[in-house]
Amino acid sequence: MFHTIFVLLFSALFVRQYNRNDVPDFAAPPGGLVSSDPAVQPPPDAPPQLDQPAYAQPTPDVSKVPMAPSQVAALTTSSLAPNSFQMSSLATTLPAIKSDRLATPLTPKITASTHGLSKEIASRIASFTDGWSVGGTKAMGKPLKSREFVFTAYLAKYQGGDWDSTVRMEDGHIWAGSLPNLLYIITKLSKQKIHAEPQVEPLDLASDEIFVKKPPFIWFTGHRDFTLTDKEVENLGEYLRRGGCIWGDSSLPGRRSRFDIAFRREMLRLVPDPTQAWLPLPPTHPIFTHAWYSEIKAVPPGVNYYDEPVYALMGYGGEIAVIYTANDYGDMWQFGIDEKGEIDLSRDEKRRMVAVNEEMWYRRNLYYRNIDTKALFDTYKFGTNVIIHLLTRWEEKLRTVPRGPDNAAN
Repeated sequence: MFHTIFVLLFSALFVRQYNRNDVPDFAAPPGGLVSSDPAVQPPPDAPPQLDQPAYAQPTPDVSKVPMAPSQVAALTTSSLAPNSFQMSSLATTLPAIKSDRLATPLTPKITASTHGLSKEIASRIASFTDGWSVGGTKAMGKPLKSREFVFTAYLAKYQGGDWDSTVRMEDGHIWAGSLPNLLYIITKLSKQKIHAEPQVEPLDLASDEIFVKKPPFIWFTGHRDFTLTDKEVENLGEYLRRGGCIWGDSSLPGRRSRFDIAFRREMLRLVPDPTQAWLPLPPTHPIFTHAWYSEIKAVPPGVNYYDEPVYALMGYGGEIAVIYTANDYGDMWQFGIDEKGEIDLSRDEKRRMVAVNEEMWYRRNLYYRNIDTKALFDTYKFGTNVIIHLLTRWEEKLRTVPRGPDNAAN
């Protein structure tokens, strides 16, 4: 009984002292769990978003790392051949990312209505895109496979990055590799109905040549960081305003590589709304539903079975301004195929494989997986569908645009 009374008295004194003087060590300071230090204040409210399609799924912007200016090299081909490739690229550990958010939104160089095309913009787009389809406006609305298309593609060349990571250079010219293979195979399989011009010409993004040559898309690829100059941003923004498109394809599949971060960041400098989210395109998008190859109903897996969705930034009239494939199709297209869909292992007079990167071929089960005839053929068909959409995506909106002398002006 003595011990019981002692414990009760001691416990009452302890509780009374604890309630008077002690505070749990996990209690929030005044103001709650957010510090009053101005250096760590909560972020301001997000800026208002322009109207987005119903399928919009926001993805984070990325941080800015300065690099060097860029140029562009014309990229089409009249022959198939492998490219030079550094084998360590796909085995490289991805860099640590400090931030998924662009610290300060960049001021757009151009503006646009979110509810359609003005007459002025529609006229410029009609003039810029007029030569992509044989027959012009008279061919619009006809079945795709009864039509003909002519275009030249260009590869973005930028200092400080490995823009030529999936192509082969010789005497300063691009003559083989990923995009040459794609263009060659598209031309062959379509029986010249989709005709990629074979000339290889340099194209400087900072010059006005981009508005003379009028390419339907410009191809960006690589593994590393890059930053566009102000002049390149100005020209590329105007290029998108006139109806062109930028197609990015990361040479390191998946998210959060240096190129992935840089491309997502830099492209937001070009579009009318630099705060918009990168949108994953759904299976109901015309790339899959109004396509040259109707059997491709979803994004095909790329190198090592990566199957990221196709991402896009929207421009005028809700059409795609920038499209981004993060599954490294460029390295898939270093394995050329013939007209029967088989991997083309033919060699030239120098005993070089003309359609396949030989180093990648002998390491296809070690570093490069998902390399078989069906997987490759599916990616080539998908690439064809993307290009067809980029060639035709304005046609429905432009059918009602008044045509006249003013439309010939840039």
